[in-house]
Amino acid sequence: MAPKSPEITIVRTIVPRRINMCNKGKMVVSWVSSAFSEKLHTTKHVAHVCLLLIVVFLFEVGAGGLWGGTPTTAAYPPLVTLLFQLLRLLPLLALPQAVFNFLGFICFNAFPERAKLKGSPLLAPFLCLRVVTRGDYPDLVRTNVNRNLNTCLRVGLEKFMIEVVTDKKIDLPENQRIRQVVVPSSYRPKSGALFKARALQYCLEEDVNLLADTDWIVHLDEETLATEAAIRGILNFVIEGRHQFGQGLITYANENIKNWFTTLADSFRVSDDMGKLRFQFKVFHKPLFGWKGSYVVTQTGAERRVTFDHGPDGSVAEDNYFGMVALREGYSFDFIEGEMWEKSPFTIYDFLQQRKRWLQGILLVVHSPHIPVSTKWLLAVSLYSWITMPLALASVVLSTIFPVPVPGFINVVAAFVGAVNFYMYIFGVIKSFRVDRLGWLRMTMCVAGALITMPFNFLVENIAVVRGLVGNKHKFYIVDKVMGAPDKVVSTV
Repeated sequence: MAPKSPEITIVRTIVPRRINMCNKGKMVVSWVSSAFSEKLHTTKHVAHVCLLLIVVFLFEVGAGGLWGGTPTTAAYPPLVTLLFQLLRLLPLLALPQAVFNFLGFICFNAFPERAKLKGSPLLAPFLCLRVVTRGDYPDLVRTNVNRNLNTCLRVGLEKFMIEVVTDKKIDLPENQRIRQVVVPSSYRPKSGALFKARALQYCLEEDVNLLADTDWIVHLDEETLATEAAIRGILNFVIEGRHQFGQGLITYANENIKNWFTTLADSFRVSDDMGKLRFQFKVFHKPLFGWKGSYVVTQTGAERRVTFDHGPDGSVAEDNYFGMVALREGYSFDFIEGEMWEKSPFTIYDFLQQRKRWLQGILLVVHSPHIPVSTKWLLAVSLYSWITMPLALASVVLSTIFPVPVPGFINVVAAFVGAVNFYMYIFGVIKSFRVDRLGWLRMTMCVAGALITMPFNFLVENIAVVRGLVGNKHKFYIVDKVMGAPDKVVSTV
């Protein structure tokens, strides 16, 4: 046997040792980096909780909630006194959702680390990203379909397709990854479902549906952009497979901001996702206060059993009606980590019309005889706190001019509700904008801007309430998805 050369000996002994040392070094660096990242996220959460508690404390002190009832020497006629006292009770309607938001903020890390895959994408069930559109904005649909397709591929997703469901045919590259479903104008669901619910129900018909009951559907609006974090979160959710329905965070301050007023106003919705929505799903696994119509993940079999065919009353806020029916039938829900991106309405008029449609749609859900009170009572309480918001705000002003004696806990509740809602604008901005991109000065300006827009937002919301309570409620206003689009489309029964 030929003697071993010194070179071979070096390669076989020294090189593997160096490689092993390098691997150990990488492991140490990775561990240190992970520990530092976890500590940073924990520190952010602790600071956020402290700020929330400070805001609540200051509101309680300012409202006198810590010092008992409201002292008064003024005397009013008994009916006037009773009226003022009833007005002071209105904040009680907003207490349940304020409590859920508060607990959602403090019980779960508000700044979690980036979601990591718990399994291989190759082992995940089949995913269908379903986009529903009227077809009025084909360029927007094409652009976002392409971006979402590339995002899925970057994550390593293999078993998936993007399905565009439209009333008007769009010029899309149809292949194994992209499918277009055109809803025939002649299609009528059995119960008479309308608008988006009609299109969603058409996809579930036997001769249209291509999915197995074990496949999963990710419902997106035409402007919704999935991030890599969201796709990873969805994969973890479907691989785990413990719940039939899921939903995650949507933010509105990404890329180009078209309208700063509506975007800052929507910071409240970001906080609502991270507070109330996350708490109800992580603790109760139920949509007790309803849920949104986008970034919805459903198991196909469960969706086909719940259906979207719930008549005109279930067609304006089809998302909430669907959620209430699924809750009634005993299905379970969970919160999905990872955010998706959308745009706030481009005009204040669209913002108002959007809120008006939501209120009218939820009114139809809450008053539906097909959903038991035991299922919808928290959604109903939330709705009526919204409807009575103009009166609740008026009571705050009137209490300073016409003080009346009330129990001390009323002041405590009112201050708590006001503090949580106030803080939601602050947190929504912090969660929507990244300080490493904006810098502390611009971030502070954004927070200040959100607080400045609060009174104007309340005004718009109050107008939406008044307009939503009158007129035809079976109406679906289409928000402008492209800046400067020539037409507004309003669908009615």
